[in-house]
Amino acid sequence: MKKVWILDDDKSIRWVFEKALSKANLPCQCFSNTNEAINQFNHETPLVIVSDIRMPGESGIDFLTKVKEKFPLIPIIIMTAYSDLDTAVSAFQKGAFEYIAKPFDIDKVLEIINQAIEQTLKSDQEPYKLDAELPEIIGQAQSMQEVFRAIGRLSNSNATVLLNGESGSGKELVANAIHKNSDRKDSPFIAINTAAIPKDLLEAELFGHEKGSFTGAQNLRKGRFEQSDGGTLFLDEIGDMPMELQTRLLRVLSDGKFYRIGGQDSIIVDVRVIAATHQNLEESVKEGTFREDLFHRLNVIRITVPPLRKRVEDIPSLSRYFLAKSAHQLKVAPKSLSKEVLEFFNNLEWRGNVRQLENVCHWLTVMSPGNKIIVSDLPSELKDEPITSINNSHAWQENLARDLSRQLLDGKSNLHSFFINQAEKIIIEQALEYTKYRKLDAANLLGIGRNTVTRKIKELKISRSIE
Repeated sequence: MKKVWILDDDKSIRWVFEKALSKANLPCQCFSNTNEAINQFNHETPLVIVSDIRMPGESGIDFLTKVKEKFPLIPIIIMTAYSDLDTAVSAFQKGAFEYIAKPFDIDKVLEIINQAIEQTLKSDQEPYKLDAELPEIIGQAQSMQEVFRAIGRLSNSNATVLLNGESGSGKELVANAIHKNSDRKDSPFIAINTAAIPKDLLEAELFGHEKGSFTGAQNLRKGRFEQSDGGTLFLDEIGDMPMELQTRLLRVLSDGKFYRIGGQDSIIVDVRVIAATHQNLEESVKEGTFREDLFHRLNVIRITVPPLRKRVEDIPSLSRYFLAKSAHQLKVAPKSLSKEVLEFFNNLEWRGNVRQLENVCHWLTVMSPGNKIIVSDLPSELKDEPITSINNSHAWQENLARDLSRQLLDGKSNLHSFFINQAEKIIIEQALEYTKYRKLDAANLLGIGRNTVTRKIKELKISRSIE
């Protein structure tokens, strides 16, 4: 079996590691300087390296650089008694698995070493190769298959499309896929978020302006409708468009004509409009904030893009893709998710949808120490998010497991008694409520003795709320 290598010129540090690793049944070999370790590479390679920075001769950072050039997959944990920002940044830039400041808790260091070992020994997922041909949209869930079918049916149509879906669910990707699979694919696809542009500028952004039409209009400017002539214009968050601009948009959709701001001549364009919103436009029409005639012009073909929590089957493939994408951008090896993290992901609400998952994967690529991501690597705000029970008949067990995991991560103790007492209290309270506090009936329903019910009422401080 490969060994854990310890590099430190301090004999006492080497002794501590030898004892701790031996107790953990992990073979190790200690070196007092980097030259000894470099020579040992002629005979064997280690499982993990833990190296001090300041030693006689070559520094730990230089050693890290040399090893990573020849053996990029060996995790190297850097430790130092002289911790500072520049050293930490340099260590991670050179490829360190983790950075530890002395003095340290040996148990915590053993946890890090075990994480590094897990990275080198396990890899149950093959990362995406970004140079391989990938689909425009990733989705195996039935709800996404319906979206794919709609895109296919629209391939021979120029109909206006309205996309409904929560923010971050991928509406622009769907719009782009509709464009790429249409006869307009060789013409421009232009996307604009109508909610992100100030009201006073949105009109000029859409329809352009003539030179001198207002203060600051020093040149003629073509708007997005002209720029997308022959192609597709994607209007995101259409529900936030001001009422006066809704009127101008309706005219363009009706006859394909408009005027630039300050212009005298009408401009004719051939543009397919795809609009998107997270709002209920029918309600907006009733409330008078959205024109009913414009709604019907947009609502020729409607596609609903499902939120991520309703397509959990796609989370593994989406995660792998986003991790590979982030790794490619950062020029590092792609990371993978452990089974426990995937189970955790499957039960989150993902209020930010696919965009949130992408951001989380990028954060993990940058911040997690190992190539195999475990639950403790996740950002704290993600672990505090509510979970959902949609399409999950075992939600209560998974909720319990998730709550227990969080308590363990927070260092809580006496958890067995706590959770057992909580479960018993809920069971007896519900039985008493159902039987209108008849203890014998409750005991018979639960299959326990009446005296047990009486004792538990007292022990668990169950109040009699039902007479």
